[in-house]
Amino acid sequence: MQLVVGRIGRAHGIKGEVTVEVRTDEPELRLGPGAVLATDPATAGPLTIETGRVHSGRLLLRFEGVKDRNAAEALRNTLLIAEVDPEELPEEPDEYYDHQLMDLDVVLEDGTEIGRITEISHLPSQDLFIVERPDGSEVMIPFVQEIVAEIDLEEQRAVITPPRGLIDGSEAEVASGRDASEDAS
Repeated sequence: MQLVVGRIGRAHGIKGEVTVEVRTDEPELRLGPGAVLATDPATAGPLTIETGRVHSGRLLLRFEGVKDRNAAEALRNTLLIAEVDPEELPEEPDEYYDHQLMDLDVVLEDGTEIGRITEISHLPSQDLFIVERPDGSEVMIPFVQEIVAEIDLEEQRAVITPPRGLIDGSEAEVASGRDASEDAS
């Protein structure tokens, strides 16, 4: 099975290094020297990692055969794809690969059906489940411990405890930073 583990950003310096937006919780395993990665678009690869380092909080990689800035810049926005055994599990017990979470039923603690996970969006601050509701609408559920109480892979479900208004917008409470006395003036 193939997993997207990174996206190539801009060139760094003149010797062929590129910045990489990491899309894996295991970069040392997936993006280490010697790793051979498929690419999207496929015509850019496969790419073999020659060296890697962290500079100012960013991962920089150099690939075999990419020796100058022009060659590195040509790889910009290329997705890096690792081949992973579908039975392989992440090292941490509370971590999951996207393919394990896709199509899970999303339910409240009392068993009320919310929908099914159709997409996982990886944002800088947190991951989001995109959940398709039975009526065809979508709701976004932050994949944080305070909201996602349990992932049960055997039962193929995610149990959530959402705050008021997350699932049903009509229940949302509007918080205002203004004092009520300001409204009267």
